[in-house]
Amino acid sequence: MQKKILIADDEYDLVEMLKDFFLERGYRVLTAYDGEQAVRETEKKPDLILLDMNMPEADGFSVCEKIRPFLSCPILFLTAKDDDMDKVRGFAAGGDDYILKPFSLAELEARVAAHLRREERAGGRTEVSFAGDLSIDYGKHKIFYKGNSLPFAKKDFAIIELLSQNPRLVFDKETIYERIWGYDSEGSSSVVAEHVRKIRRICADYGCGQMIETVWGVGYKWME
Repeated sequence: MQKKILIADDEYDLVEMLKDFFLERGYRVLTAYDGEQAVRETEKKPDLILLDMNMPEADGFSVCEKIRPFLSCPILFLTAKDDDMDKVRGFAAGGDDYILKPFSLAELEARVAAHLRREERAGGRTEVSFAGDLSIDYGKHKIFYKGNSLPFAKKDFAIIELLSQNPRLVFDKETIYERIWGYDSEGSSSVVAEHVRKIRRICADYGCGQMIETVWGVGYKWME
C-alpha cells in the first residue's frame, strides 16, 4: 500500500520539489502552504507529516499541538533555525524529528523511511491491560482509561511504551532520549522531563493516577 505524506511549508518551490521527489518514489503526497491548511489536510490521515516550523496563519508548533490529540503519525519538523529551545519546544509539542534546512534529499528520504518502518513494526503489537482500568494498545499507539482514549502525543506514548514494557527498570533521561529520539539526534535530553510533566498533567486531568515514578537522582520507572 502506498504511504501518504503531507508536506506543509510556505516555501512553494520547496513544497513542489519535495512533492515531485516523493511522488517519483511511489508515495502519495498531500500539500499545504500555511498552518490552517495543514490542519485541514490532516483530516485525510497522512502516514507521515513534513512540517515547517515557521508558517503563516499557524506555525508548526501550533499545528502539531492541534492535531496530536487525534493523529499519531510521525511528524518531522523542517526549519532553518538551529536553536535548542526550538527543538525542545518542537519535541514537547509532539514532533518526532527535526531536520535543518538546507538538507540532503537522500537523508530526508532515509529518515522518512525509518519512521515509517518503525510505525509498521509497532502495528503488530497487541493491547495490554494494567491495574486500575488502564490499557495500552501498542499497535494503535493508544492508551485507554475506563474505555476513554487519553490524548497523548507520539513521544509521550513512546516514553510510556518504553517504561511499561520494562516495568522493573529505571531509565535515566539520557537513555530515554537516545532510545526514543535516536543516538544522532541534535536535541537535548532535557526534553524528556517536559514530556513526563505533560504525561502527568494528562493523567491528573483524567483522574487515572500516575503512570511514571521518579527515582530521585537516577531517572524514571513505570509506576507499580
